[in-house]
Amino acid sequence: AEKDVAMSSGVVARTIVLDAMVRDFVTAHPDSTIINIACGMDTRFYRVDNGRIRWYNIDLPVTMEVRERYIEQEERVKNISASAMDERWTSEISDVTGEVLVIVEGLSMYLTEEDVKRIFEIIDKRFSGVTVFMEILNPKFVKKNVERSISQSGAVFTWGAKSGKELERLSSGFHWQTDRSLVEGMCKIAPIYKLIGRIGAIRNLSNKIAVLEK
Repeated sequence: AEKDVAMSSGVVARTIVLDAMVRDFVTAHPDSTIINIACGMDTRFYRVDNGRIRWYNIDLPVTMEVRERYIEQEERVKNISASAMDERWTSEISDVTGEVLVIVEGLSMYLTEEDVKRIFEIIDKRFSGVTVFMEILNPKFVKKNVERSISQSGAVFTWGAKSGKELERLSSGFHWQTDRSLVEGMCKIAPIYKLIGRIGAIRNLSNKIAVLEK
């Protein structure tokens, strides 16, 4: 990753944008329940915690094993070992308080459309009201080796969407609100993006955080 500027810069830009979005959500809903799907080694909880939110991390058992080896679990944080497409993870979320936010970061581009639809179905079935922040890849980059560290790992980009608006057809219960381009984060890393980020094509090609609400 240190030698892959495209990937490492993208991850930092995504973190900047999502941290701000989640922090705004927590400020507006201080007693919220936040579900972090495909959490990996993410530490966002420690950056946005207000002392009141409830936080759930979800990832595959092999990932969770590594996570728990290095990151101490807080009282208001619960780790759940499960696939995002296995609805059994919802049974471990019992103490839902306040508004619910689901974050799906760095995952959808490795799935199929049916997988993404399944995730929305699971969320829809479990929660009567919920906001989803989902990162989406522009379809032009599907099956393209644009990030060396990704291709070298054997992983492949398999799905994308131009806008979160396209996700509405995957679940009738959700309505698209807005897309946030990762160019916003790149502007913090490289000031030149304040200029080139104004070009519509650049903003459209960048990964986005789609916001949907039920």
